[in-house]
Amino acid sequence: MDKNTLIGFLLMALVVFGFMAYESKKQKEYAVEQQKAAIEQQMNQAQENKQKAIEAEKAANAIAEEKSDSLNPLYKARIVNEGKTVIENELLKLTISNKGGQLCRAELKDETYKNQEGGAVVLFDGKDMDMNFMLTGKNQNITSNELYFTPKEVTDSSVVMSLPIGKGSIDIRYSLIPGSYIVNMSLKANGISNFFPANANKLNIHWNESLRQQEKGYSFENQHSTIVYRTVEDDTENLSSTGADDTENNFDSNAIWVAFKDQFFSQVLITDKSLALDEISSKRLEEGSGYLKEYNASMSADFDPTGKVASNFQMYIGPNKFSTLRENQKLCVSENDVDLQSLVYLGWPIIRWINRFFTVYMFDWMTGWGINMGIVLLILTIIVKLLVFPLMKKSFMSSANMRVLRPKVEEISKKYPKPEDAMKKQQEIMQLYSMHGVSPMGGCLPMLIQMPIWIALFNFIPNAIELRGQSFLWADDLSTYDDVINWGTHIWGIGDHLSLFCVLWCLSTVANTWISMRQQQYSMTPEQEKQMGMMKWMSYIMPLIFFFTFNSYSSGLNYYYFISGVVTLLMMWYLRKTTDDDKLLAKLEAKYEQRKSQPHKKSGMMARYESLLEKQREMLEQQQKMQQRKK
Repeated sequence: MDKNTLIGFLLMALVVFGFMAYESKKQKEYAVEQQKAAIEQQMNQAQENKQKAIEAEKAANAIAEEKSDSLNPLYKARIVNEGKTVIENELLKLTISNKGGQLCRAELKDETYKNQEGGAVVLFDGKDMDMNFMLTGKNQNITSNELYFTPKEVTDSSVVMSLPIGKGSIDIRYSLIPGSYIVNMSLKANGISNFFPANANKLNIHWNESLRQQEKGYSFENQHSTIVYRTVEDDTENLSSTGADDTENNFDSNAIWVAFKDQFFSQVLITDKSLALDEISSKRLEEGSGYLKEYNASMSADFDPTGKVASNFQMYIGPNKFSTLRENQKLCVSENDVDLQSLVYLGWPIIRWINRFFTVYMFDWMTGWGINMGIVLLILTIIVKLLVFPLMKKSFMSSANMRVLRPKVEEISKKYPKPEDAMKKQQEIMQLYSMHGVSPMGGCLPMLIQMPIWIALFNFIPNAIELRGQSFLWADDLSTYDDVINWGTHIWGIGDHLSLFCVLWCLSTVANTWISMRQQQYSMTPEQEKQMGMMKWMSYIMPLIFFFTFNSYSSGLNYYYFISGVVTLLMMWYLRKTTDDDKLLAKLEAKYEQRKSQPHKKSGMMARYESLLEKQREMLEQQQKMQQRKK
C-alpha cells in the first residue's frame, strides 16, 4: 500500500467515524428537543382535551335532545343497536357492525397465509378501520359511523345494512363474489329525497385505518407499506414508501381506486366510475405498538338522492399476489382500466417490464412444481446467470485480451517515461489495442446490460408473497430477515440480530471483487494501477456498507445475491480455466498482421476516443509552447 492510498484510506475512515460522532451528538440534541416538545405537546393536549370535552358535552346534549324528539328523521338511527353480521366465501370472512353499517373485521381463510403465530391472517379488527359515509341534508347531516343500521336479507355471503331515516332508508348491500377476494358494495337511498337539498349529489367518504404489522421485520415491512391510488388517466401513484409521514392533497385527476397497502396484503376501495380525492395521508406509528402506519383518505363519489341509481363500489381485501390480483381484477365492474396488478411494485418502467413479462411468469411456473422456495430461487438464479453468461464471457474475454497484451503495453510505458509524454504514450497504447482488435471499453457495456436484471430481482423478491412463511435451511421465513444469531438488544446500525445470508452474500461479493481487481490489474499500466489504489479499497469497503443496509432485508433477497455471487465465481473459474493465454495472444497477433497488411476502418467509439486523445495532445503541446515563451 503506497503513501497516497494509506492517507486516502485514513481520511475516509476519519470521515466515516466523524460522521458517526456528529450523528451521535445530533441525536442527543434531538432527544432534548423532543423532550421539550413532548412537554409542550402535553400541555397543549391537555388544553385541547379540555376544549374537546366542553364541545363533546354540548354535542351530547344536542344529540340527546334530538334523540328525545321522535319526529326527528334520524330518531331510530340513533337508538343503540349493537350487533354484528358475518358473511363469508371460500377465501374471505368479513364481519359487519351495526354501528356505521361498515366492515369491522377481515380474516383470510386461505390456509396459505398465516400470521406469525400460525393462525389466520386478520387484516383489521375492531377499531382498526373506520369507513365513514357522510351526506349533507337540508336540516341535519348523516354521518354513518355515529348511527345504527339494521341487517336485512342476510345470507351466508351477503347482507343489506339498512339505516332508517324517517319513512325511508339508506341501504348498503354487501355481497361477496364466490371464490374471490372481492366484496360488492352498493349504497342507495330509498324514499328520502326530501331529506336532501336540491343540489345534493355527492357522497363524502372518510376512510381511516391503523395498519397492522403482519411480518417480523417492522422496518422492512414499513418500507413496503403505503397508500396507492390509480387515476382515470391510467397512472398508478403512491405516497412515500420509505416509512416517513406523507400527505397529498393536490390531485390532477380523479381516482379509480384507493388502496391501503402493506408489504403483502391490501384493502382496495374501487368505484365503478371515479372518486374525487381530497386528501390522503400516511403517518408512521411507533415500533412495538403492533401497527405500522395510520392511513387516512378523504374522497367523494356520485350520489343520487332519488334512489334511481345506486353508488356502486367494490373492495378487494386480500394478498398482493400478482396472479391473484390479475384474476380478481376480471371481476371488477369499473368502466376504467383497473390494473390491480400494479399494487405489486416491480420497479421503474424498463425494470417493471423485465419483471412483469419474464420474472413473474418464470417464478409462477417454478412455484407450481411444489418444491421448496429456496430451491426455486436457486434455479431462478442459475437460469438468470445462464442468460447473461454470453455477456459475462464477452466482458471476461475483453479483460483477457488486455491481459495478454500487457507486456507490450509495459514496453510502450518504458518508451515514454516522462510525464509530458503521457498523451503520446496513451495514443500509442490505443493504437496497439486497435491494431490487435481489442477495445478497452469492450468489457464495460456487457456488465452495464446486466444491471437491469440485478435491479429487477432487487424489486421483485421483497414483494414475492410466495416467499412469505417459507423456510429454507436456517431461515424461518424467506420474506423477512434470518436471525439465527439474535442478542435481543438493539445496536445502532445493525439492530438486534445478524443475518447469516447477508454475511455470506457480503463475503461472496468480496471474493468477486478480488477476482475482478486481479483482472483489471493485469489489463492496466503500472501508472493506472497506482491511480486505482483508492478505488480498489472502496470496492472492498462497499460490501461492509451493504451489510449494514441489507442485514434487515429479506433473507430470500440476501440468499439470491449470495447464490448469484457463488455462481459468478464458478463461471469466472470456468472461463479462466478454459482460456489459453498463448493461443489468445497468437490469435491477436494474427489479427495484427492482417490489419497491418490490410488497413481497416476503426470502430466509431475507438475512432472518437483516439480523436479525443489527439486533440488533448495538441492542446497540451500548445500549453507547453506558451509556457516556454513566457520563460
